[in-house]
Amino acid sequence: MEPYGSKTVKTPNFTRFQQRAVTFDNHFVGSLPCMPARRDLHTGRSHFLHRSWGPLEPFDDSFPELMKQSGCYSHLITDHHHYFADGGATYHQRFASWELVRGQAIDRWKAEVSPDHTALKSGFHPVQHHRQNYMINRQYMQAEEDYCSPQLFQLAKEFLQKNYHADSWFLQLECFDPHEPFHAPQRFRDLYPTSYKGPILDWPIYDRVTETPEEIAELRANYSALVTMTDEYFGHLLDFFDAQNLWVDTALILTTDHGFLLGEHDWWAKNRMPVYDEIAHIPLMIYHPEFAKHGGTRRSALTQTIDLMPTLLSMAGLPVPEDVVGRSLIPVLEADRTVRNSVIFGYFGAAVNVFDGEFSYFHYPIFEAAEHLFEYTLMPTRMTSRFSIRELLSATLSPSFSFTKGVPVLKLPPKLDDEGVPVEVQGMPFADQKSQLFNLKADPEQLKPIEDPDKIKQMCDLITHNMTKLDAPKEAFRRFGFRH
Repeated sequence: MEPYGSKTVKTPNFTRFQQRAVTFDNHFVGSLPCMPARRDLHTGRSHFLHRSWGPLEPFDDSFPELMKQSGCYSHLITDHHHYFADGGATYHQRFASWELVRGQAIDRWKAEVSPDHTALKSGFHPVQHHRQNYMINRQYMQAEEDYCSPQLFQLAKEFLQKNYHADSWFLQLECFDPHEPFHAPQRFRDLYPTSYKGPILDWPIYDRVTETPEEIAELRANYSALVTMTDEYFGHLLDFFDAQNLWVDTALILTTDHGFLLGEHDWWAKNRMPVYDEIAHIPLMIYHPEFAKHGGTRRSALTQTIDLMPTLLSMAGLPVPEDVVGRSLIPVLEADRTVRNSVIFGYFGAAVNVFDGEFSYFHYPIFEAAEHLFEYTLMPTRMTSRFSIRELLSATLSPSFSFTKGVPVLKLPPKLDDEGVPVEVQGMPFADQKSQLFNLKADPEQLKPIEDPDKIKQMCDLITHNMTKLDAPKEAFRRFGFRH
């Protein structure tokens, strides 16, 4: 994004919004990836130390539901198909109403009982041949208005046309783009020419980079095209704000759930590798009518996804539940105030990572395999499936945590590979599991890990402080080599 320094990807409308909004320069993820980030967003606290990808739990406080219960209308417009998988099934119903645009990525959308596999695969690079649902879906996206993002922004316009005169509403417009697959209409793709001559290559595999320079360039160009398309349609939303002068009484927030590696650190994508800054450091821009005079300014305060829930409740004039760990950012819109001195983030089963505004530290477990690792849940589903009977037979009942409202929870083993090693939700093993310290001011690309035992001790103290605030499981402290 140009507001964050990009010189290669065209995003004039993000820049246009940045000139009105307050831009946060140190905004970070919490739980990763997609649905864990949404649980953080709904509840104002991180959960990656307690369980993997999963639904909202019965004891979770969800901000759109709190709005709905208080008379503030909440509406979701999304093409995020994970909401309709087993592991995301309790999120969209928290809103007063919702709309889903079908066909994104591997959404099981169009029914073809006996597809012509040979014909489907012929137009795609071999690394994408396992993405059958995507190849089928893409056949139904010929005109630009068939693509998901144009449909989403059209639905948003219809919502606003119908409701912008009303008071007390919240709209969450959620675009899967620019998530992979990097599929944009040709007019956007023409902005980023490459010398690649092969079949469609727009979905990198979650693995180390082995592609040719031409293939790498093609994937990055397709990503750039998708970002530019998203930017243009976001501009249509800004046009509506201008035409109806919604700037007078309507707040607008722009952010995302996580980043993505495009070959940096010799990796594609996310999930498996350390949580480098490209994944962890995400955009946040907030426009609020009461702070319009601060448009175009920037904030260095250290903020996180969990801060959005109390911020939105504060905007709606609603109380923030006791279990919330995030902080409202309303005071930071007025002036660059300190919110916290560190953030922790990560994937369930992998490292716990910490950033203090200057230093970034990846801290991996000191125990091998799944020792001292458990999932705590009353909703035993993962990304696209329920927990197996074998796993459920191993379940015990654990006393409540501070945020479960007195309710005990199931304590279950994590997902393992054939060797008994924890894997991330899609069954892939974690890699490069080496604890490392970086100075992001001196080394923003995290290429030169440093040895500084005193600083590592300080970073570990910050981790344990944050884990305690989140009421992390007692065995998690032992797993990471901490006293509790």
